[in-house]
Amino acid sequence: MNDLPSRQRRTLLTSFMAAAAMPAWAQDNKVVRFVVPYPPGGPTDLMARILAPAMQQRMGMTVVVENRSGAGGNIGTDVVAKSAPDGMTILLASPGPLSVNPSLFKSMPYDPQRDLAPVLQISKFPLVLEVNPQVPVKDVQEFMAYVKANPSKLSFASAGNGTPQHLVGMMFNVAAGVSMQHVPYKGAGPALVDLMGNQIPVMFDILGSSLGHIRAGKLRPLALTTTVRSAVLPDVPTLDETVLRGFDFYGWHGISVAGKTPPAIVGRLNAMFNDIFADPAIRKQWEGLGTPIVGGTPEAFGELVRFDAVRLGKLVRDAGVTLE
Repeated sequence: MNDLPSRQRRTLLTSFMAAAAMPAWAQDNKVVRFVVPYPPGGPTDLMARILAPAMQQRMGMTVVVENRSGAGGNIGTDVVAKSAPDGMTILLASPGPLSVNPSLFKSMPYDPQRDLAPVLQISKFPLVLEVNPQVPVKDVQEFMAYVKANPSKLSFASAGNGTPQHLVGMMFNVAAGVSMQHVPYKGAGPALVDLMGNQIPVMFDILGSSLGHIRAGKLRPLALTTTVRSAVLPDVPTLDETVLRGFDFYGWHGISVAGKTPPAIVGRLNAMFNDIFADPAIRKQWEGLGTPIVGGTPEAFGELVRFDAVRLGKLVRDAGVTLE
């Protein structure tokens, strides 16, 4: 906590004090809905499956992970946005539904700034440029040459429109001066199945969801999208250090609830999740996903959502991509 700015430390301390002063969570055996706006098997779902047992232990209630996928994460996110503001319906949030989709979709069923309340950021992660091993390239330099030699013939998979996997592919096309075609899937899980089956050759995926397949030799990693290497794949270089100087793209996850949730409940949830992440067993599982734990305050997460609405919104608008 000492690494946080003083204002954030004071807010976080207030959250912990509020949590300590409140009675037990249990409310007539109510069920907590932990909404994942993507299908099972992807990185967002994996994080929810790690967190749910720890939440259940601390809240004294059953926590059910509920996958509500579709519309680039809008369907599941809208479920939370329109839920009762009592902290009993919780969203595992990501950049698409909170920061990107307002610029990507012509109409939105909710307003991320008004209808959702930030609780805390829980991850910041690189994506990995990876190919099926049958693609005839061994490193990112060979990949760049291969793509340029086959203009418009290669496609890259994503977890859906507006997801980090989609956005970083768009960013790569612009930076590299190439035109790989985007193929959106209904989540990272189905996309990875086709990638490993060589139904599609290329994907930029969240490192955590591809790490096991990379270690098993089912996928070939070529480069990371951030400016620093990952401790879990130290031999894989970055795009920045190899072929695209200055390339830096990261994704994140966070926790949100309905927009009118009282600050006391938001603070209590914030304290609970920060306590979960202080558990060494949880930290070990989390870091195995290829992302450090972030934690922090609701205010810091809210600032990130607003910042990325500008950063990623501009990327979408510059690419001229819109969806109904």
